[in-house]
Amino acid sequence: MPAIVDADLKTRPPSETRSPWPDDAGKFGPYGGRFVPETLMPALDDVIDAWQEFRNDAAFRAEYEGLLSTYVGRPTPVSHAKRLSATLGGAQIYLKREDLTHTGAHKINNALGQALLARRMGKTRIIAETGAGQHGVATATACALLGMECIVYMGVVDMARQQPNVFRMRLLGAEVRGVTSGTRTLKDAVNEAIRDWVTNIRDTYYVIGSALGPHPYPLMCREFQSVIGLEAREQIQGLAGRLPDAVIACVGGGSNAIGIFHPFLDDPVQLIGVEAGGYGPETGKHAARFAAAPASTGVSGKTGVFQGMRTVVLQNADGQIAETHSISAGLDYAGIGPEHALLRDLRRVEYVHANDADALAAFQALCRFEGIIPALESSHAVAEAIRRAPSMRPDQILLVNLSGRGDKDLNTVLKALGMEGDPS
Repeated sequence: MPAIVDADLKTRPPSETRSPWPDDAGKFGPYGGRFVPETLMPALDDVIDAWQEFRNDAAFRAEYEGLLSTYVGRPTPVSHAKRLSATLGGAQIYLKREDLTHTGAHKINNALGQALLARRMGKTRIIAETGAGQHGVATATACALLGMECIVYMGVVDMARQQPNVFRMRLLGAEVRGVTSGTRTLKDAVNEAIRDWVTNIRDTYYVIGSALGPHPYPLMCREFQSVIGLEAREQIQGLAGRLPDAVIACVGGGSNAIGIFHPFLDDPVQLIGVEAGGYGPETGKHAARFAAAPASTGVSGKTGVFQGMRTVVLQNADGQIAETHSISAGLDYAGIGPEHALLRDLRRVEYVHANDADALAAFQALCRFEGIIPALESSHAVAEAIRRAPSMRPDQILLVNLSGRGDKDLNTVLKALGMEGDPS
């Protein structure tokens, strides 16, 4: 069992623990940057210029923060998972309740901010990609609120396992375009969205759903999502009288994780990102970019250029993008946000993985002990808390980012548990 708090963490200077601000090219150390077709460079330049103009604009901030309060429902609370903690023994588990936002996940923080920016830029058409559907729902919600056209690309595999969110997007007025190429999941939805953007640059803004893609998207997403960590840092001190010993979040592209991690980077707090272990890294069927996998699988995380950025990407023995697997659609992605890749190199964040079975067990535990139905993505983070808590002291604290609610996953869970179609 690794130490909950790195022995060197309390003595390291902030410059060695905090991820630096990206440079002018959008590079987080060796990662990030802009790797897109030349035809997209002017559009990215426009986004950068608009972001630099409006991010500190008082009117823009007032409108955004006002909507976070009156529309999104912020601040979301931090809840003490008392029964789960008592059952496990050891550390006290607290949950940052992003599942209680309007739309049911953290994605609305970023989607609403980017939609407001797009409107400021004079764009009338919004495109987005989605895996679990929560970013698609959030983007469709923001567009309905602001009166903007919305097209969401979604792999048909994800559409089948996330049908409730497909219905929600359509009810909100969005056009959902099924993607049938490649693995028919999130990676391929991103590819189709980029193709659309290249064709419709003049009136279209691409709302990227996570802390990834070409600069300035990883930075913008981090800033919009940092509200999670800023709130949680203050709330946990009010509830427990001190900072937590560790903060845990699931990591797909990495938006909910970077959102809660960033305000804690200078604190003596262990940060733990939980990737999707799928059937186990030893099988080659997973989405754990940082996991040590046997060479025999031919699948491992390597540095490469992927969907507009340089980052760590799951690749096969031939250097091609590997097919991924996770029970959670939102974590089923071959790449990871560039800032996470740097934080791994700096050893500031510890990245682990939880397999499908671990996440499913955690999903059921939170339902039964706390009356909370979590997203399968968030269940990966809960699984890591369940694994660690029993070996810790009762006065230690684990803060878990519960990034979304699990209504969307009920069909998947019922099928996995063999309860599909059984009302008894």
